[in-house]
Amino acid sequence: MPASATKPLRVAVLADSDTRWKWGALTANRIAPSAPGNPGDTADGGDIRLDGYLLRGRATPTARQLGEVGVRADSLREVTAVEFLRTMREESYDLLVLALVGGGVQAMLHGLKRIWEDRPQRPVVVTGYVGVVYEKLADGLLLRHGADLVLANSRQDADRFRAVYDGVGADSGSVTEVALPFLGGAAYTGEHDPCTVVFAAQPSVPESRKDRTYLLNRLVQHARLHPEREVLLKLRSKPGEHTTHIEELPYQKLSQRLDLPPNFRLVYGHMGEVLDRTDLLVTVSSTAALESLHRRIPTVVLTDLGVREALGNHHFVGSGCLASWDQLDAGHRPDPDEEWVARQGVAADGSYETAFDAARDRITELLRRPGGLHPLTPYYTPVTAPGYLPGLLARHHLGPDGTPLPGAPAADREPGPVRQIVRRAARGAYRHGVQRVAPVIRRMGEL
Repeated sequence: MPASATKPLRVAVLADSDTRWKWGALTANRIAPSAPGNPGDTADGGDIRLDGYLLRGRATPTARQLGEVGVRADSLREVTAVEFLRTMREESYDLLVLALVGGGVQAMLHGLKRIWEDRPQRPVVVTGYVGVVYEKLADGLLLRHGADLVLANSRQDADRFRAVYDGVGADSGSVTEVALPFLGGAAYTGEHDPCTVVFAAQPSVPESRKDRTYLLNRLVQHARLHPEREVLLKLRSKPGEHTTHIEELPYQKLSQRLDLPPNFRLVYGHMGEVLDRTDLLVTVSSTAALESLHRRIPTVVLTDLGVREALGNHHFVGSGCLASWDQLDAGHRPDPDEEWVARQGVAADGSYETAFDAARDRITELLRRPGGLHPLTPYYTPVTAPGYLPGLLARHHLGPDGTPLPGAPAADREPGPVRQIVRRAARGAYRHGVQRVAPVIRRMGEL
């Protein structure tokens, strides 16, 4: 019987960045079934206790980023991989969501398999993707194999995920279709006063200074061409903060060299709140495009830099949303393809509220399975990937069998004040190196 047969369902989310924390926590609230004996639907976060764990690393979110995400937990703390595994050995949860990069998921699956090998009960383990899957499909999927549920955010992704697993002889039964958990908000009803154009920036797309400067200049030019409009540059993070991807050239710094018109502003905050006042959402390939399409806001995916896999905008081929700044300056508004939108898990037709039912039902079934759950079975093992898996696990201070390696950080005690200061200083130095030193070295190499 689950740990919470007479109490709220206990749910843990392990995340390694602000965006993955947002995805993991919102997903947990949507897929967690009502606790046995407790009536009610947990799609809104009721009847569960949610404990958040932030995996220590370069992208560990700051307090400001966590506040901007707007997702609340009953507890939230920063941990190393070994600290988290120790907690999972000592605590009893019903559901665990791994909101990590693929290598982190694989390491946790092996570590969890090891610590739970003598336990009659274990949590249902769920993982998936934060947004659009447009690169490293096979690599990322096989690193996530072994979880009880591998969530696909759309019908298209579910079909692709099963094809990859079946193609390598791995069990595809874990693939479960859902939708992006952060869709919602009021449907678009017409133009605001003033008309508001929002460019949703991305930390690493495009990557070069030339391309990012070009996009910024075109956005500023649009503001000058349309002084009656409000033009907003929606930013993901402030300089020095990291998200899921590294941002070497923040738009904030690039914009300091420009004479910005009065109707142009840089904004932060929750994307849903920004979309409340948006009349045209423009991006290269941000998941914000799907949020916008869900609300039927006019949405454009830019073609100025080409339609390329490296940019991720190739995912939107067939969407009806591809356009250039020249077209937008001239007044173009896209007409999205309804069939394409439906296959992306956007559910603009009103079916969104049922998108998580299959996952919730499946978790309920697993929690009630007589005798508990089977051991976790990742696709990669020391037998199937002897040249790949050991190094991947070692990055998280785990041996080939998932056991913590000798000398693993914080394996036996909580960090003291001095150690915490050193960690913060090291993280700051790393970020400085990424954002200041690395670009300089790269430019010198191009001379």
